Amino acid sequence: MKFSYHLPLERVHSPTEFLTYPAIAEMTQALEQAGIDACYVTDHPAPSDRWLQSGGHHALDPFVALSFAAAATTRLKLHANIIVIPYRNPFMTAKSVASLDVLSGGRVIMGIGSGYLEGEFKALGAQFAGRGVLMDEAIELMKLVWTGQSVAFSGQYFQADGNTALPVPLQHPHPPIWVGGNGDRAIRRAVETCDGWSPFPVKGKFSARVRTDEIASVEDLKRKIEQAKEMGDKIGRIKPLDVCMTPFAMTMQTTDAPEAAPIVDGLAALAEVGVTWTSIALPCRDRRHYLDNIDWFAREVIAVVRPA
Repeated sequence: MKFSYHLPLERVHSPTEFLTYPAIAEMTQALEQAGIDACYVTDHPAPSDRWLQSGGHHALDPFVALSFAAAATTRLKLHANIIVIPYRNPFMTAKSVASLDVLSGGRVIMGIGSGYLEGEFKALGAQFAGRGVLMDEAIELMKLVWTGQSVAFSGQYFQADGNTALPVPLQHPHPPIWVGGNGDRAIRRAVETCDGWSPFPVKGKFSARVRTDEIASVEDLKRKIEQAKEMGDKIGRIKPLDVCMTPFAMTMQTTDAPEAAPIVDGLAALAEVGVTWTSIALPCRDRRHYLDNIDWFAREVIAVVRPA
């Protein structure tokens, strides 16, 4: 099991605690020293007021934020969790990803999703209806861009008559792409065209709010992973599919102080059904609390799950 740990850069109302280079350096260096494998940030260029009022959050530009994390560290992987693909032209996204991968020494993990906040799409002038088809087209186009060869492309949403974008990513053929979402289409996309799948715990009315399937238990997740394996077998997929899952009852919105035993047990259950990575977000009051949480997590969880 590998760990991607949340960087709390959505805390825009505490800028001196979290939104400076010294703060990002201190937090990411602590993650690296603790043996955590990656840090992750989110993507919300223009969230709607209604969503913010119902518990949503702000975010720094993910490529800028991860560039600062890259500059402060040497091994920590840089996890975009997630980039909403329809928000940007795929040539621009491919350029940002390649630039970050080159400058970081090949440390990018590209989490992607089709998005669900219609108000944010509207503000950005982005395509909401048909975004699934757009996303498939964008993935295909970005992979062509990352070859470093001239791209000629004619799709429903994107056109190129012969365009080249250098440099190519340091990771070959490109950084790992992990698809977010719980539904059949997300699983199909992950299996057929990408390197990993990033489901997340969601149940009841919230599953309708974020426009994806419910995954409320390890048993739900197990069925979905088995579905992914069956799809892979049908198309002859050889490469293993990474699965990155947040432990149940742990999200960015978690406010309760954690206990180690349920986390350890939960991670063991996830690993048993095929999860290879987990994304972790612990509540914190300020940067000192964040750093204390990292130390606690390394001692009480990582040392148990992944003993030396």
